[in-house]
Amino acid sequence: MAAGEEVRAIWKIADAVCFDVDSTVIQEEAIDELAKFCGKGDQVAKITKEAMKGSLSFQQAFARRLEIIKPQMNQIRDFIRTKPPRLTPGIKRLVEVLHQRSVPVYLISGGLRGVITPVALELNIPLQNVYANRLKFFFNGEFAGFDENEPTSRNGGKAEVIRMLKEKHGYSNVVLIGDGATDLEASPPADAFIGYGGNVIREEVKSKAKCCYLSLSDFTVNPIYTSQVGSCLTSYQGDLGFKAEPRDLS
Repeated sequence: MAAGEEVRAIWKIADAVCFDVDSTVIQEEAIDELAKFCGKGDQVAKITKEAMKGSLSFQQAFARRLEIIKPQMNQIRDFIRTKPPRLTPGIKRLVEVLHQRSVPVYLISGGLRGVITPVALELNIPLQNVYANRLKFFFNGEFAGFDENEPTSRNGGKAEVIRMLKEKHGYSNVVLIGDGATDLEASPPADAFIGYGGNVIREEVKSKAKCCYLSLSDFTVNPIYTSQVGSCLTSYQGDLGFKAEPRDLS
């Protein structure tokens, strides 16, 4: 079976779907936006870019960015209130269809739980299905670090969460959708990985993922062909079926 066909087959029988959040479910990298809000945008964006290439360990990049920003509790609250994340077009409908099919949806992110919580509520995803990083603050609201016990705070954390979900719930066909290197490395244990390039195309994901797509709008997905792709997922429909509309973007 060709690589893309294998992804398609697993998608059609998925018993859980996991999404990355930054640049996948939402259009932005939230920590970069928070950095801009706090006047540290340029410094943090450079580290984010290196992290997405895989040239820094995730925990190193995460710690460095937070050490630069040092967000206070009131800044986080003001950021969420005045700069709410923008959902990627089509994601709300896609999650609705998955819920209609009784397929559990999870958000697994190396981002900030406080920013992701409103996103989950808007998408009707239970908060217990959100795995992301928690910030710590001193009693006066000043930044005190992050919870290093959260698996999503370190390399391999997304894989750790998916492995735990499979053991806990008995899932056997888990699909992970995301844009970055930390998503790519989480399959396996995810049974299928679909790269998303609608907000930003990561070259590593484009070259290594078995299947990638550019758009969720109207459930139409245009694949990025790679050397590993036979045929690629191209269209979401109400029955989680597929429709071939290949387009070579190489």
